[in-house]
Amino acid sequence: MSEVATTKADSIVSIRSVRKTFWRGKEAVRVLDGLTLEVPRGAFEALMGPSGSGKSTLLNLIAGLDSPTEGDVVVDGKTISAMSESSLARWRADNIGFIFQSFNLIPVLTALQNVELPLLLTRLSGADRKKRAETALRLVGLGDRTDHYPRQLSGGQEQRVAIARAIVNDPKILICDEPTGDLDRQSADDVLTLLGRLNKELGKTIFMVTHDPAAAERATTQRRLDKGVLV
Repeated sequence: MSEVATTKADSIVSIRSVRKTFWRGKEAVRVLDGLTLEVPRGAFEALMGPSGSGKSTLLNLIAGLDSPTEGDVVVDGKTISAMSESSLARWRADNIGFIFQSFNLIPVLTALQNVELPLLLTRLSGADRKKRAETALRLVGLGDRTDHYPRQLSGGQEQRVAIARAIVNDPKILICDEPTGDLDRQSADDVLTLLGRLNKELGKTIFMVTHDPAAAERATTQRRLDKGVLV
């Protein structure tokens, strides 16, 4: 069982004195250096910084994909840095939605089937899975594209399918790693508008890594990471 931790009442993510060190042969490379961070519930935060500053490492810690070398990572009251791998896998499926720069859609599956994928790990019936996937596609404005394959969609539409897949399990937090990196400006703006709606209307907490200042401007809070330290 995971430890239940005390966090600030309005925080969904609490990172406390976290250090993350990787080893390159015999050389220790410290990527995060005593980082402390509170993310309020319902926030839309953008994290910027140069390549190699530790942004993706921080995302992985919040999402439970990696563990800190030192310190604690507390998400929604649970110290996930103390959880077992099997517990973390179940926790991620229930609490985290992932949106990446590459859409990671399966070419031989329709939009509806791609969105349904995370639900195959649940006990929902086929009819219930289909209903939830259709609802998620309507939320992202693609209710009329359920039977389209990725090759029949624009880049912006593919990313919206990926967002539908990320929200189909109704996660508390959306982890976005360069979600507009492969899109033209108009498609990027459409995706950012959609993320803003998910934040404001559905109350999703969004933590987004981006190199794009225009994308960061859409967030309600902007942070900068440099050499493993928030500046």
